[in-house]
Amino acid sequence: MKEAKGTPRDASVGAARPKNRKYVLLRLWRYLARYRWLLALALLLTLASNLFGLVGPMLSGYAIDAIHGPGDVDFSAVFLYAGLMAGFYLLASLLAYILSRLMIRLSQKVAFQMRKDVFDHLAELPVSFFDRTQTGDIVSRISYDIDTVNASLSNDLLQICTSLITVVGSLAMMLLIAPVLVTVFAVTIPAAILFTRYMTRRVRPLFRRRSARLGELNGYVEEVVSGHKTIRVYHQENTVISRFDGKNTEAVEAYYNADYYGSMTGPSVNFINNLSLSLVSVMGAVLYLFRSISLGDLSSFVLYSRKFSGPINEAANILSELQSACAAAERVFHLIDEEPEPADAPGAEELADVLGDVRMEHVRFGYLPGQTVIHGLSLHAEPGSLTAIVGPTGAGKTTLINLLMRFYDPQAGTILVDGKDISTLTRRSLRRAYTMVLQDTWLFTGTVYENIAYGKEDATLEEVQRACRAAYIHEAILRLPQGYDTVLTGDGSGLSKGQKQMLTIARAMLLDSRMLILDEATSNVDTQTEQKIQRAMRELMRGKTCFVIAHRLSTIQNADHILVVRGGDIVEQGTHEALLQRGGFYAQLYHSQFQ
Repeated sequence: MKEAKGTPRDASVGAARPKNRKYVLLRLWRYLARYRWLLALALLLTLASNLFGLVGPMLSGYAIDAIHGPGDVDFSAVFLYAGLMAGFYLLASLLAYILSRLMIRLSQKVAFQMRKDVFDHLAELPVSFFDRTQTGDIVSRISYDIDTVNASLSNDLLQICTSLITVVGSLAMMLLIAPVLVTVFAVTIPAAILFTRYMTRRVRPLFRRRSARLGELNGYVEEVVSGHKTIRVYHQENTVISRFDGKNTEAVEAYYNADYYGSMTGPSVNFINNLSLSLVSVMGAVLYLFRSISLGDLSSFVLYSRKFSGPINEAANILSELQSACAAAERVFHLIDEEPEPADAPGAEELADVLGDVRMEHVRFGYLPGQTVIHGLSLHAEPGSLTAIVGPTGAGKTTLINLLMRFYDPQAGTILVDGKDISTLTRRSLRRAYTMVLQDTWLFTGTVYENIAYGKEDATLEEVQRACRAAYIHEAILRLPQGYDTVLTGDGSGLSKGQKQMLTIARAMLLDSRMLILDEATSNVDTQTEQKIQRAMRELMRGKTCFVIAHRLSTIQNADHILVVRGGDIVEQGTHEALLQRGGFYAQLYHSQFQ
């Protein structure tokens, strides 16, 4: 599809104000809630694994207290507690392994569903969305951003749950052992929380910017790769490299800033936690000297304090990764929240038994407010007629086709098919009534037969070959290594532009539609072949309404009706001979091509 004239092309989707973090987390929770039983099992395994791990420090204290002094050691108790510690830690590790596998499975399900939702929604978006959005940015959201969310769910979510259980359990055990020592954390923990909150607010926009810059970089790379031949023809390699270096630098700087400030949080909180351990050791030693705490309890308290402080430090690091995941999820949800193509009108009817009578009455349209492209245009294409639309670039020829297919709706006026206003018809039935061949060929990875039978899945090989003969591509296909079973890759690499275009024309000939649209469909074939194809299509499409947009006026001399469009208006119309005799704008266009 050509880029619509006058439509803005944004580097990223969703220029609206970003959703807040709570909203993004709520949307992610809705995905997780679809697998609530797996999530419940994961929470149960997390609780069991961490509780078993919390028993270890207590058993360590018991083992130390079993040593009463030199020569006074209860070895049976020491070995018992040591064995129990090993057993509990082994069981905790086993449950943690099962939990990690479960979380990977859960995150993959969520990522699969997100990708499905995004791709399904893409199929519902209007053509205007793709006219203003870079393909590379869309691909970046489907791949990189969802992968970021997937990694966060499989690792960070598990770590948060583990940290929460460990912190609560360790705090409870420390309160049982020595409530006085817990007062140390009354100062260090608020300091860590306040610092983490401050850094989170500062880092969040940086991660959002990082995802946006990566999307822009992917979009630029996609444009360069698709147009590499043009770049070489115009010797713009250095210019392209220079622009890429600029965008790459912006992406690297965005990555660096996000990772730099994000990585500051962990070490800073770790310093605060180490300070708390130092204070615990000093105060614990004083309490031990005054016999207010046993050596075993002090050892257990220190171990629990390590467990208590460790998750807080990990949480600071995890928050940085969560900022990245939230920014990525935000971009994905912006895409999902894009307005789909408007629904059919209530009570819209199916277009059936199509005759092909098309009318446009006083149609006015503009892609942007205040910028009208079509001004009060009217035309009538009778059933079975061939209507050619000609005019200079930017005159509104392709816009007419967009309106006929209801890719866009006019701001004023009416478009009728068989006397029915197309706004009262279902879009699906209207578009199925047309067969369309664009100037830009589109072939997918698959056999030649599959590419031609794309719009008619039940087509037989004989029907495909008949269409290919009519399109003058049959002999070229037979010269391929496996004929019609040859697999085309890379958008038909190995075929010339003309051959690829004739394949798409054969695809159109195969369909049994009552109306045909050719948008510069033969621009890549030579004039002689084009005339043959036009005659073949005229015979094959006898009784069907055809619209042809053409620059080479010699190819439309047999058209029943020629519309000359200029500045969004039909300035002349009639047959080829009549328009030439009139000596107007059409005659100027025609003679200019032969001078």
